[in-house]
Amino acid sequence: MPAIEQSRILIVATDGFEQSELFEPRQKLMDAGATVTLASPATDPIQGMEHDKKGETITPDITLDAVQIGDYDGLVLPGGVANPDTLRMNEQAVKIVRDFVASGKPVAAICHGPWLLVEADCVDGKTVTSWPSVRTDLANAGAQVVDEPVVVDGNLITSRKPEDIPAFVDAFKQAVTEAAAIPA
Repeated sequence: MPAIEQSRILIVATDGFEQSELFEPRQKLMDAGATVTLASPATDPIQGMEHDKKGETITPDITLDAVQIGDYDGLVLPGGVANPDTLRMNEQAVKIVRDFVASGKPVAAICHGPWLLVEADCVDGKTVTSWPSVRTDLANAGAQVVDEPVVVDGNLITSRKPEDIPAFVDAFKQAVTEAAAIPA
């Protein structure tokens, strides 16, 4: 697995993503030299939200069905209420999350994004954080939930809200770089 400068990162999102939680990590990763691919159920533009108001749209690069886990070095799951709530009902999205976590590759979820980790049954015994309204779901799924800007437990990186994006992205970049240093 390459260092962040040559890494290939997958972002999975759909309508209702929190705009800052997709655009800012995406840009920071691209600025660091990563190749970032956005996958969604379809390749129609998806609608971002700035809290409860419509934000910008972005056109996905590929569909979820086209994702090959081996093509990527890490996964980012933005929040927003509607985005992960919709994706956790999509079997392919849940399978991608489950397969990434099982692969040991870094998986980063922010705000409501950890709902996908719950649906993929990936938080039991893990320490995580999220937006406050998701914390009961995480605890009910067996996670130890803390209120910190970023939490790293194994290959899971979780954060609470848009203000945590700098720490979230730094932790993810470090995890990708550290994973690159581990001999295959």
